[in-house]
Amino acid sequence: MRLHISRSLQLPSEIRKHYDTVQERSRLFTQAGQLEFYRTKELISRYLPRKPITVLDIGGGPGAYACWLAKLGHTVHLVDPVPVHLEQAKRASNAQPDRPLASVTLGDARTLKFGTKSSDVVLLLGPLYHLIRKRDRIRSLSEAFRTLKRGGLLFAAAISRSASALDGLFRGFMEDPAFFRIVRRDLRSGQHRNPTDRPEYFTTAFFHHPNELKDEIREAGFETPHLYAIEGPGWLLTNFKKVWHDPVLRGRLLTIVKATETEPALMGQSAHILAVARKKQ
Repeated sequence: MRLHISRSLQLPSEIRKHYDTVQERSRLFTQAGQLEFYRTKELISRYLPRKPITVLDIGGGPGAYACWLAKLGHTVHLVDPVPVHLEQAKRASNAQPDRPLASVTLGDARTLKFGTKSSDVVLLLGPLYHLIRKRDRIRSLSEAFRTLKRGGLLFAAAISRSASALDGLFRGFMEDPAFFRIVRRDLRSGQHRNPTDRPEYFTTAFFHHPNELKDEIREAGFETPHLYAIEGPGWLLTNFKKVWHDPVLRGRLLTIVKATETEPALMGQSAHILAVARKKQ
């Protein structure tokens, strides 16, 4: 496996600080992150071919999805702008020596170093919400389009416009006037900013309305995407741990989430939305 970590990209300092502070490596394996991880894998699996393919995991973080896909026999290249994530992805890859990642590199979703029509699948499960300007999100999506073969698939995740509002209501953050100011801006423009020192309020990001996500993906050249609510309302459960560890209750939760995953009226209740789009044949 090739590991290349050159100079750090010019991430906004508050985003770098956030990921140097929080444990992104464990996020998908605790609390409602487990639902996000399970559902994202389940949705991706519906579209993946059985034969080995080439996957670009752009903004792949510590490598949870990349390593899962490598275990399935696919050739997976991970790119991320955060050096600590690359070190964690390398360790995760080394922990599965029979199915390691093909490469782990420092990179920017807007300027990929992969050849035109070189991949079958591109994952953008993080970049779109840390690219706060529309033109940068379009550049990222256009780069994904360029690297995909004809008929290739894009899986792009976005944070819902109402995510922080719902999180604040259910976790009690709304009692904090500073958080309420954050929420009002989120709902008005989707531009999330956290001027406090509380990492649970997240960091600089853009939160999408579902129609905005569709429009941006089409603007980059893709066919009209299918949108799926990843967690649905399940991430808001106050007794999530109990439900997730009870096989019967977990099954009921997943049944409800799957049954409502494409309902437009409920799409914004999910913390994350997954768009699946194809490059025209």
